[in-house]
Amino acid sequence: MVWEIKQISKAKLKDPVLIEGLPGMGNVGKIAVDFLIDTLNAKKLFELSSYDLPHCVFVNEENMVELPSINIYYKNLKNHTLLFLAGDIQPISERSCYEFCNTILDTFKKGKLKEIITLGGIALPKIPSEPKVYCTGNNKKMISKYKSDLVNTKIHGVVGPIIGVSGLLPGLASKENIPAVALLAETFGHPNYLGIKGARNILKILSKQLKINIDLSELDSEINEIEKEFASKAKNINKISSILKKKVTQLPSNSGDDEEGLSYIG
Repeated sequence: MVWEIKQISKAKLKDPVLIEGLPGMGNVGKIAVDFLIDTLNAKKLFELSSYDLPHCVFVNEENMVELPSINIYYKNLKNHTLLFLAGDIQPISERSCYEFCNTILDTFKKGKLKEIITLGGIALPKIPSEPKVYCTGNNKKMISKYKSDLVNTKIHGVVGPIIGVSGLLPGLASKENIPAVALLAETFGHPNYLGIKGARNILKILSKQLKINIDLSELDSEINEIEKEFASKAKNINKISSILKKKVTQLPSNSGDDEEGLSYIG
């Protein structure tokens, strides 16, 4: 088994837009996508599983174990469908990341994805008081579409390689002629820091571009609760990352795995 997709519900998709927000730098993308799923009351469409997920479980607030999960949710709006790619973890190796992204693209090929939006963070040495949001993509028209007072499209030299699903998915989408952008918000580069302000700024942009009514005051009121939840998961993810890096150093040099790549996920 590489990546198995289990369909949970049936949905009629209309000009679907896929928004990805998996854990990464500052958990910026995860915070934003999880907030959208809750606010819009999105329904689960698919569950994804693989032996490439970490061999661990999380302990929830009810003291019960939970397997790491990656899911796709949907919300039908008036003119289009929003799809949300969310989860507890990213694929743990370069090969599995490629296989994961190709599985996503193959799954929705028949649905003719209108566009893909990936979310992530740019690590800074200090906490930004007002995080800037940068945009790149695989299509110049898409980049121009997202350019605004809130979005800086001059990203060359600001960020290095965008590692993980947030970078690879737009790259591979170009082969399928699916326009895609990556929205990256500045955040503090500490592994336990939560980029809630960066996520909030990204949500402002998505609200305007996708014409969805989001009450961001709800996010402000839930910041304390979100901080507790993500601080706990960030510790678990960091432990997993440390274990994985130790395992990678034990692999043969021709294994194809990149130790440095595991230390940063955009």
